[in-house]
Amino acid sequence: MGTDRDSGYSEHGRTSRHSGTRRGHRAKRRTRRIVLGGGALATVAAATVAVTVASAGQYSGSAAGADHAVFVQGNELDGNTIHAFARGDDGKLKPAGTYETGGKGGDQIDAPTDSLASQGSLVYDDRSGMLLAVNAGSGTVTSFRVEGQRLKDRKVVSSGGEFPSSIAVHGKTAYVMNAGGEGSVQGFRITGKGLKPLKGSYRSLGLDNEDIPRFDTSPGEVDFTPDGRNLVVTTKGNNTVEVFPMKRNGLPAVAEPVVNESAGGVPFAISFDATGKRMLVAEAEKSTVTTYKVNRDGKLKVLQQPLANGQETLCWLERAGNYFYGGNTGNSTVSGYVMDKHGKLSLTNDVGIATPPSANSQGVIDLAVTEDEKFVYVQNAVSGTVDGFRVESDGALTKVTTAEDLPVFGESGMEGIAAV
Repeated sequence: MGTDRDSGYSEHGRTSRHSGTRRGHRAKRRTRRIVLGGGALATVAAATVAVTVASAGQYSGSAAGADHAVFVQGNELDGNTIHAFARGDDGKLKPAGTYETGGKGGDQIDAPTDSLASQGSLVYDDRSGMLLAVNAGSGTVTSFRVEGQRLKDRKVVSSGGEFPSSIAVHGKTAYVMNAGGEGSVQGFRITGKGLKPLKGSYRSLGLDNEDIPRFDTSPGEVDFTPDGRNLVVTTKGNNTVEVFPMKRNGLPAVAEPVVNESAGGVPFAISFDATGKRMLVAEAEKSTVTTYKVNRDGKLKVLQQPLANGQETLCWLERAGNYFYGGNTGNSTVSGYVMDKHGKLSLTNDVGIATPPSANSQGVIDLAVTEDEKFVYVQNAVSGTVDGFRVESDGALTKVTTAEDLPVFGESGMEGIAAV
C-alpha cells in the first residue's frame, strides 16, 4: 500500500489483542505522511429506500453481454456511490450508471493509496443476486438487487461496529469486518429484503484503534473458507491470521478467534485455490504469498513458505482458475502466480509481472475476476481508472479496456470492485 509518496509499510507497535480500548474520531484532518522502509508496517433496522441514479445511460451496444457488468465503489466521503459498467463479451467496459448507496465513504488514517486498506469491500453474491457495499464513514452496509447492469431495491443496515471495510459471504450468511475501534465481525442473514443482523454473531477482534483506524494497524480482510467451516481475518498490525471456527447455524463456535502468527509480514488479502483446500495470504511487508491449510479447529498449517514476487507492497490477491493475480501498490504492477496440481505456487514469469505497467495505471489496488475466469479488472486509485485484462493460456494478462473518470485518491478514493 504505497504510491510515489511512499512505497510500503512502516513497523508500528502491535495493538493489544483484547484491550477493548476505543478512542474517538480525530477532530482534524490527518497528514498523509508515512515512514516506509524495509519493516512491516445498536444495529438499526434495514431501511428500504429508492435507488438514486445519478447517471442512467444504460449501455446497449451489441458487444455487451446480457448480464455482464463490473461495479466499482467510489467511496466518496460526502456520499458513497457505485459506478456500474456494462461488460462486453470481449471484456470492454462502457458506463452504465452511478448509484448512491445511502451512506458515506471512509478514509483510514495516513492511508497512502487505498482509503479502506482492505480487500472485499464490494461483494457480489451470485446465489442471491445481491451486491453488498460498505459505507465506512457511516458504519453501515448497503445491499442492492442486481439486474444486469442495473442496481435496484437499495437497503441500508448498521454494520454493528465502526468503519466497516470488508464483507464475506457463504450461503445465506454474510459477515462484515469492522476495522475501527477494537475491531469486530458481525454476521447477517441474506434475505429477499436485504441483510438481517444475526443474533449472537458479534465477535471482537480485540484491537486498539481509533474509530477511524490507521491503515497499517487495521484488519485487512474477512473471508470464509469455501466449506464455510471457518471465518478468517487478517490483522496487519498484529501480524496474525485469526480464525473463527463456525457452527452450522452461522454463528462462531468460539468467543475469541484462534490466533495464528503470520508466516509473512503484514498479512493482508486472502484467496483460496480451485479445490478450496489451500488458503493463500498476500503479505505486504516483503510482497510475499504464503500457502496454508486451515484446520477445522482454526489452526493453520504452512504448506508453502512465503513466496516473494520481487515487487513492492503486495496487498490484493484474486484467483482465476489455477492462476492468481496480485496488486502491488508500491510500484503499480500486477503479479501473476500459477499453482500446479500438487499445490505448489510459483510466479508465471521470472520478473513477477503479469502485464507491463502503464503511466495511466498508477496506484494499483483492488482486483476482480469474472465468473468465467476469462477477465481480470484492476483499480488504479491514483489514476482514477480501471483496467480490464484478458487472461491468456500462459497466465499473462492482455489489456482490453480502460475505464476512466473514476474517483481519484486524494482525501479519499475509490476502493472496492466486483465483476458479474
